[in-house]
Amino acid sequence: MSTENLPQSPEQPPRKPRVAVVIGGRSSEHGISVVTAGSVLRAIDRTKYDVLPIGITRDGRWALMADEPERMAIIDRRQPDVEQLAESDEGGVILPVDPGNREVVYSEPGSVPKALGEVDVVFPVLHGPYGEDGTLQGLLELSGVPYVGSGVLASAVGQDKEYMKRVFTSFGLKVGPYVVIRPREWERDESAARKKIIDFAGEYGWPLFVKPARAGSSIGITKVDDLSGLDEAIAAAQHHDPKIIVEAAVRGREIECGVLEFEDGPRPSVPAEIPPPEAQAYYDFEAKYIDSTPGVVPAPLTEEQTAEVQRLAVDAFEAASCEGLVRADFFLTEDGEFVINEINTMPGMTPISMYPQMWQASGISYPDLIDRLVQAALRRSTGLR
Repeated sequence: MSTENLPQSPEQPPRKPRVAVVIGGRSSEHGISVVTAGSVLRAIDRTKYDVLPIGITRDGRWALMADEPERMAIIDRRQPDVEQLAESDEGGVILPVDPGNREVVYSEPGSVPKALGEVDVVFPVLHGPYGEDGTLQGLLELSGVPYVGSGVLASAVGQDKEYMKRVFTSFGLKVGPYVVIRPREWERDESAARKKIIDFAGEYGWPLFVKPARAGSSIGITKVDDLSGLDEAIAAAQHHDPKIIVEAAVRGREIECGVLEFEDGPRPSVPAEIPPPEAQAYYDFEAKYIDSTPGVVPAPLTEEQTAEVQRLAVDAFEAASCEGLVRADFFLTEDGEFVINEINTMPGMTPISMYPQMWQASGISYPDLIDRLVQAALRRSTGLR
């Protein structure tokens, strides 16, 4: 579906496509979603699109939001949230569930529901579970509403670090050593589960990185240097996800590469390098979003290395059946081999985020990037494809 094919009334001038930007969500990455959404709302071409900001609160209420991107920023190290920006404490937004009807409705207790008009495409600026993981994508598929980014399967694979690595391995991409502790393992026998991690450390050495298996933005991750910090790290990861993944340290440079869907297929950006932050033990949440550790764009690589990581980024995109966009993260080891760490199917797009910076260096401005993502979604139908 393209903008030219939108239904028009012969008596009225052509209307602009309406983009519903969905913000916030129930995950630990709620605040970063709001910050990303502020950047998207500032960049989207209002002469080309009508925009409807819709927020999802931390408890799951769909709220009509003020279109005030200047308020969607980290101030004094505090993250914004949907509750602060919602038009009402009680009102709710209802998306269509009938594929033949794309009209969004807003209702408040004691008031007649108000139609907000049809939505032509959804831009789900959500990070983490209950949004980036295929759940919202499934709802939009049922509703027949096109949306930016990957579909149900790719979104789910991109969220679950275990199955992401399994898919990559099956397609010949190299991943680092890891071990997974599922909730039932931990509930059934904590000692056995802990021993599984200790045995893993005995094989691959310390440090280890203990992570929530289905979270992003480096939230809940702990670098563990020895056995004394293991239990605290497990608890920190399980606070965000009962399923955890423990990864061996891969010694090398951190290299990222963006992938964007064009009319003729996915293309890679110039890669970037994330230098080790001075104040943190690794590139954690504080380094990414609070202290704004700058990346190096383009990464200082040889022509051969650049071509290789670009090829691998597109291979990862295709392996997981992604659509729209992906940021692929790699380690370049001391022996010159690229090891893929993970992909992010809805990467952060704050002013300091690496994905838009890489495309800026590739010749695509932030507003053009947003436009290309919306247009790619409008070209694509929902359903099996």
